Amino acid sequence: MTAILAALPLVGCAPSAPSEEKYVTYLSLSDLTGPGAGLVLPVVEAMGFAFDDLNSRGGVDGIKVKVITVDTRYDTARTISAYKRYRSEHKVIFAFIPLLAAVKTLAPLMEADKVSSMTPADGEFQAHIGRVFLAALPYQDGFAASLDWMLKDWKAKGKSGVPAVGYMSWDNVYGREPLHGGKEYAEKIGVKLLNPEYFPPGAADHTVWLSRINEAGADYCYLGGVDPTQSLILRDALKLGLNKKIQFVSEYWGLDENVGVKLHPEATEGAVVCSPFIRGDEARNLPVVAEMWKKYAKGPISEMKAMFPAGILASGYTEQALKIALGDVGYDKLNGEAVYQAYQKLTGLDAKGVTGPCAYSPTSRKSTEFVRFYRVQSGKTVPITDWGKAPDAVSLYRNW
Repeated sequence: MTAILAALPLVGCAPSAPSEEKYVTYLSLSDLTGPGAGLVLPVVEAMGFAFDDLNSRGGVDGIKVKVITVDTRYDTARTISAYKRYRSEHKVIFAFIPLLAAVKTLAPLMEADKVSSMTPADGEFQAHIGRVFLAALPYQDGFAASLDWMLKDWKAKGKSGVPAVGYMSWDNVYGREPLHGGKEYAEKIGVKLLNPEYFPPGAADHTVWLSRINEAGADYCYLGGVDPTQSLILRDALKLGLNKKIQFVSEYWGLDENVGVKLHPEATEGAVVCSPFIRGDEARNLPVVAEMWKKYAKGPISEMKAMFPAGILASGYTEQALKIALGDVGYDKLNGEAVYQAYQKLTGLDAKGVTGPCAYSPTSRKSTEFVRFYRVQSGKTVPITDWGKAPDAVSLYRNW
């Protein structure tokens, strides 16, 4: 029951399920092409596999999930148009929208429709509790955890004082998000945070921004963006001879073994990634991941992208929320509001090893509170820490 629509202006209405069949509708308004595709495509692929698997087992208490996927190309107008086009589908219960600007614009309409959504990790939706759930923990919490790791690493190397930390990310709302609370956390622990450097998504060369960070005396540098952004930055850092001088740490969406690391193995060697999801060979050996890949994916599991497990997890949470909602109100009264209430009851749900326990609750929109750090070694992302609870940096920002 998965309808994948390549480009909104080119498609007609999605095929309807048979009238006698009971089902709900899940909208995936996702950038399958464009600067975010390196992250989003494997998530959407895994979600599709997981929902297909669920439907093959008869759905949830006989209720199947119809998935409508639209390629929005990381474009706000396309995303808004897609939602307006498909919002009247039968029993729309949830929407996956990995574009902050679109989610913020659609929020009033989705509130009126009583439809909840999931977006990657914008802390604004933790600061203002509503119908938007996060696929991970907020960006600023992950950044704060990374600052903690940097400080610990600095001291482990026998260095005195505190390190100077650079920051590079896309020049948009997403790119600024980690510092809304992350900057305050740096001040709290005494780390010297340098002036941030922002660059356009899709920038071909990053030497100007890297040079500024180097001239400012950075010991560490945190990199935002979506793979291959981080690997391209590290490629340029290698040209400037900075890879041995500065320890680079990537945000969640970078340093995928089969994207950036494969593209630039020499440049990414030694870089670190802060991840809310299990990665690398650990992920491939996880039963829930290995079984889903073997059943539905093409090619060897060694080709799996880093965010594939996250898509399985997101679908699993929807399955559990749907089960709770059906138990609460039954199919006839099932709607987005019932599913919204059910999502808030997933607190503590086992994430099957993909990440830490589910943190959704009436007061939390974080899917987890935990991160783990990996280092690129010989083309592999190898764990260098265990799971650790990230600091709450969202609450430190006062201008929400």
